[in-house]
Order: sequence, then structure tokens, then C-alpha cells
Amino acid sequence: MATAAAPPAPPPAELRKVAPWLHTILLLVLMGFLSFGGSQGRQRQAADRHGRIPLYLTTVALEWALVAFVWYSIRRERVSLRELVGGKWPTFESALLDAGIAVGFWVASALVLIAVGLALGLGRTNLEELRRTIGFLAPHNGRELLLWPVLCLTAGFCEEVIFRGLFQRQFAALTRSRWGGLILQALLFGAAHGYQGPRRMAQIAVYGGLFGLLALWRRSLRPGMMAHAWQDTFSGVGLFILGKIQGWW
Repeated sequence: MATAAAPPAPPPAELRKVAPWLHTILLLVLMGFLSFGGSQGRQRQAADRHGRIPLYLTTVALEWALVAFVWYSIRRERVSLRELVGGKWPTFESALLDAGIAVGFWVASALVLIAVGLALGLGRTNLEELRRTIGFLAPHNGRELLLWPVLCLTAGFCEEVIFRGLFQRQFAALTRSRWGGLILQALLFGAAHGYQGPRRMAQIAVYGGLFGLLALWRRSLRPGMMAHAWQDTFSGVGLFILGKIQGWW
């Protein structure tokens, strides 16, 4: 008597989808719309017309709204936000370890990005080009400087949840490959920063790939969240100081 074939083994946890595909498509469309709407020219016009504080607050609200949509989506697959992030720290020493890894990653990734920037010709960027391309987004006065860390903490948490949490996992399930998921989310991460121009988008895509590697290694988004927030914070503060020295604002 013939025996029934055994059911196929379920895919590994890291290759299982964490949200409905329709929700992922909707989020991709929304991200594309926001990237186009957030082009450099449009953001500069908004900053010149209304100031940077409304721009910061709008960005914070949009990013938390996207995370709320991610939370709603993953609940449909019975995945919690804590699970997507990587659980919780079991001990205080574990938190310190992640903080130390985040610092090491921050330094190492900065060296990689410098090399990539040189390869893309960004190392020869003069101060005027820097002011013209991304200087409009940096804080120009004390009130904006106080709000800047709030924006950076939001970006550190929300963008890691969206890109390394949801998209990397979904793309890995789609391609049946952790590396496929990593590469696709990195390309999307670069494309989502359209306001910084094509060469910086390519550099940011590499940055997204490094964050994806960190998430795979640690099986957690926490070190990436910390490094992401620190990088954005210090970049903005550095541009603020440089702008004051150069008399840009």
C-alpha cells in the first residue's frame, strides 16, 4: 500500500513572510510616492517657505504613521513588533553589548562609506555643493538643533523597522534567500533618499546593505537603530557647526 507523501517542510523562520503581500505592495507604492514628493527641490522649497521645524515635524509624523501601518500589517501574520525588532534585552549587559557593537559598526561603516564616496567622486565635493545638496535639511538655529535629535531618533527606529525589519524579511521570503532580501531592501533604502541626488543614493544603498548585514548577524534591529540614530544626529550637528563657521546661516 502506497504511503502518502510527507508534507513539505516549512521554510526557515527568516524566510517566512511577516506581513500580507498586498500590504507590502501598498507600502512600496507609498514609499515611492514619498520619495518622489520628498525630492531635493520639493524639500528645499518647503524648508525655504515654511522653515525646517514644520519639515522635521512632518517627517516624524510620516515615519511613525508608516511604522503604525507596519505594526498593523505584521499583526495579520501574528508577528509582534517586538519580535520584528528582535525581542528584548535579557540583561543589562546585553544592552551594553549591543551599544558597543553599534559604536563599532558606526566607525567601520563610516570608513566603508568614505571609500564608496571616493569611488563615486563624492570625496571631491566642495563645501558649496555640500551646502546646496543637503545643507538645507540641517538645523540652522538653536530651536531646530534641539528638535534635530528627535528627528534622528525617529529615523533610527522607524527606518530600521521598515527596511531591515519588514522589507528585508519580506524580500527574503520572496526570493527564498536572506541575501536577496538584504540586497533588495538596500536598493530600496537608497531609492527612498531621492532628495540627496543619484550618487548619494548609491552611497546610501551601500549603507543600507551594511545595516542589513548587521541585522542578519545580530538577529536584532537594536544595534542598527542606535548606530542609525547616532549617525544622523552627528551629521546634522556637524553641518550646523560647519554652517556657522562658513556663515551659511
